[in-house]
Amino acid sequence: MSAFTPVNSATEPVARRLPEQVMRLDRLGSAHPTRLSFLRILLRRMQQDAWRFDRPLWQVDATGVGVGVYRAIGPDRSYSLIAFAHDLPDDMRSDRVIATAWDATFTLFDGEPSSADIERLSRNVPLQEAGRISARELSLSRANRSVRLFEHVVECLSQGQQPDVAQIDAVGYLMRTTAVYGSGKFGAADRRDLCDRAEFTEPFQVEMLSVWLTRQFVVDIAEHLAASRGGQQAVRLDPGLRHRLGVGNSTGLGMAPFIVRHPVLLHNWMVVREEALSRVRSCETVDSNTVAALRDALEQARANARSWHSEHPVQVPRLAALRTDLDKLAEHLESVDFKVFRPWNVLWQWGEQALSLEGQEALLSILLEPHGHLVDGLSACLSADESVAFRLDGAMSVARLRALLETVYNWALDIDFDDPKNSARFWYVSEEKLEPRLGDRAREEGAELEQPLCVARLAKALHVALQPWSEETPVADFLLRHPEHRFMVRRAQLGARFPYAEVRDNLIAEDILPIDLMRCKLAFFGASHFDPRSDRWVRISLFKGAPYPDELNSEPRT
Repeated sequence: MSAFTPVNSATEPVARRLPEQVMRLDRLGSAHPTRLSFLRILLRRMQQDAWRFDRPLWQVDATGVGVGVYRAIGPDRSYSLIAFAHDLPDDMRSDRVIATAWDATFTLFDGEPSSADIERLSRNVPLQEAGRISARELSLSRANRSVRLFEHVVECLSQGQQPDVAQIDAVGYLMRTTAVYGSGKFGAADRRDLCDRAEFTEPFQVEMLSVWLTRQFVVDIAEHLAASRGGQQAVRLDPGLRHRLGVGNSTGLGMAPFIVRHPVLLHNWMVVREEALSRVRSCETVDSNTVAALRDALEQARANARSWHSEHPVQVPRLAALRTDLDKLAEHLESVDFKVFRPWNVLWQWGEQALSLEGQEALLSILLEPHGHLVDGLSACLSADESVAFRLDGAMSVARLRALLETVYNWALDIDFDDPKNSARFWYVSEEKLEPRLGDRAREEGAELEQPLCVARLAKALHVALQPWSEETPVADFLLRHPEHRFMVRRAQLGARFPYAEVRDNLIAEDILPIDLMRCKLAFFGASHFDPRSDRWVRISLFKGAPYPDELNSEPRT
């Protein structure tokens, strides 16, 4: 990625923040969505390319059981979300991955499904992991109602009334997904077969499209049940209220290891974000319209923070700090001289001194918002060909490898892994669901099945093993004697080329907070209202405040 140079200027651009600053867990766990988040990229593309949307099929009975099809028609291809609505007893409703029934199940179909396709999928999609789909399907997902709010909305609409805005804001969604599978899972199309399509170039665009269309289905099923219950007196949900609704998501540890297992992808995500911040901080002047747009972005952030609730002991103080910081930022803007050289850089430097990590990362998001012309094109750099990047260089000398470890992994080499608190956890894959889990080394069995996510310990072990070897020895010779270090050698070599590839903290420490890894990834998705329910399970909202399909075009609904 080329560095940004201001037009007609001999000055150097503001440098990106260093990896040793931004790749720490506490900062990653304070990340906020930006205009480069995956759902924002999806919405921009569909709007710019004039996608059209309709609902060609709605066969749902008065009890809310049936099927609907939502079609997204792009310039080159169409995609269809096939939604199956179910009548789920309250005692069967669960957010746990071991659940076997849901209020609604979905698949994103490549093209427009035939009656035979829908019949085939009706026998498999409701079963989720127990069923099978084909390469014509791009995703598999399911969702459960937020029972209290869903019933409140349906009952109010059925009586011709609008639901209480306070109750809507307290929850923020009518349904929450408990899994959105893609990239080849359970028979779905593999990402490598789709990544040459312009609409899927950036990461997770299939999943974002599926969730966005699901949001429309959720409102539709609520209005359908209200009409079935209330007849002619029933009304549709007020557009302003439905904008306050996103799609909830409940996710656990399965998401946490992703950014560790995909170091090149993580590097690309982070370097794009840091380059975007560098470009904005490098703006030598800003006009009044840009300042007004920044103020608008700040007010939206303040409104979001006021409506964001959590009871988790880690998130409560972070949220309080965020609200305080945003108020402090608003007050500070009243005295800022926007005519100074590089005013955004001056503002950023103030924020680094005056704001908490939550506030600093929120300021990053706010600063990017008025500068789409500078940063949106960076989205093309978010994907990664990891198969090419993972090639191992056996000709590298032991001296060079040792130097890499002492540079990229210097933070890990001083950790005493003989101290139980520094090796207290271990990552493994559950036999039942093939999902990542985090075990307690002192109390639980299974440490012999530990996954190689303990990067800090592996880096230190490699560094120790290299000490007796002469500096000029090729790494290949070392690995012939010590193949157990192959994984970490490759990882260290990656770190030399991709400096933002590594989370620079001990991921098996006693005080590890997996929710920090999860928040980092979810912020790139575009998630808001991050609400941990424990240190390894979180609820968030997607697409809250975003337009609906029927607001991006005027296609009549059938």
